[in-house]
Amino acid sequence: MYRVEQDGRAEIVYVAGPPGDRWIFWDGRVFHRPFSDASSRRPKHADADARQLLEAPMPATVLKVHAAPGATVRKGDTLVILEAMKMELPIRAAADATVVTVRCREGDLVQPGTVLIELE
Repeated sequence: MYRVEQDGRAEIVYVAGPPGDRWIFWDGRVFHRPFSDASSRRPKHADADARQLLEAPMPATVLKVHAAPGATVRKGDTLVILEAMKMELPIRAAADATVVTVRCREGDLVQPGTVLIELE
């Protein structure tokens, strides 16, 4: 866990994994070496522009699900809280959207790339 200060604002950045296979979690976004956004690896669909898939960034346990199908969410809302390596990882909406599908439940063990929430 690192505290990063920029322009007078302090934020926490989490780094996990062995050397050469680092996962970085910051501001609801997950990066994996070579530091590409995990959401860029989602499958390409015909409606990819309209749908957003929130995926598990690493092996984790689903602690809380704060979303339900049909709910309207705002950019930055925490939709799922995962626990991995004794850290809580909030998964947030990247934009205003509507929850289409919730594909996880509290207590589920998920692997990297597992779709947790589908938004449109």
